[in-house]
Amino acid sequence: MRDLAALPKAHLHVHLESTVRADTLAELADHHGVEVAAHAGPFEGFEQFAAHNGAVRDCLRRAEDFSRIAYEFCAEEAAQGTRYAEVTFTAAAHGERLGDPDMPLEAVLAGLAAGQTAHGIECRVIVDHPRKRSVARFEESLRLAIAHPQVVAIGTAGAEDYPLTPFAAVFRAARDAGVGLVHHAGECCGAPSVLEAVTVGLADRIGHGFRALDDPDVVALLRDRAVPLEVCPSSNVALGLVESVSSHPLPLLMDAGLIVTLNTDIPASTGTTLTDEYRLLRDELGFDDDTLAAIALNAVDASFAPEDTKTALRQDIATWRAGS
Repeated sequence: MRDLAALPKAHLHVHLESTVRADTLAELADHHGVEVAAHAGPFEGFEQFAAHNGAVRDCLRRAEDFSRIAYEFCAEEAAQGTRYAEVTFTAAAHGERLGDPDMPLEAVLAGLAAGQTAHGIECRVIVDHPRKRSVARFEESLRLAIAHPQVVAIGTAGAEDYPLTPFAAVFRAARDAGVGLVHHAGECCGAPSVLEAVTVGLADRIGHGFRALDDPDVVALLRDRAVPLEVCPSSNVALGLVESVSSHPLPLLMDAGLIVTLNTDIPASTGTTLTDEYRLLRDELGFDDDTLAAIALNAVDASFAPEDTKTALRQDIATWRAGS
């Protein structure tokens, strides 16, 4: 069996605020007087996770806080063989909270730039927006994306039972501006949320999406349009959405002919790395190295990376696959 840490990887679904190192979180919490503890293991439902995530966000107040966690994200990803990452960041929400619309994203981009140089990784940003929040704030997310070429996509997250229709004009404007669209759907709600993300949300990719299996017509739509899914097994288990990795529907998604990528989502809370996620597929689901390499290729193909980056990654994955 080949070394999974050496498998060249693209990481497409990971929230920056959920990657903060435990020691960094403790230091920032102490500095800002916030009560928050690192959390690894199952949550008692999504609400407990949301409360924990809110406390983590409250520890991020200064430009140096945002730059630090972005730099450390690069270091952690590079250590597990990630060569290209698209990290999700709720930029407009932080800007609104801190009264400075541009600082949080600009600080994150500065940290990523330094981290990329130091650790030999390439990173881009996806700016997300909770569905519960205003259309005006989502428009602000699009403004930030257009202003910064390192932002490759925007998208919606949070409560999937909130409709996407109010944001339809922003989706069209993003498409016209060449900004990608990636929405969370089919995680907490069923197949209709996936259908809405594709038809109303104009999604290039779906975050999670495993509940599409509830409706054969939605599965057929994803397959026919070749919409990739960002599947996050350990996160689904930690949030109580799936009983175990061994019972995760990821193999069924693949059997249905859907494009599956593997991701961590909230690694600081699950205690898993992207290499760990690949190892779980090997150990818990019995995937062989050829299948794992194919999943890694799916992530490269589904990414918004430049073509030269994709070409290099494809070649390096083929080299890993040919090794012994």
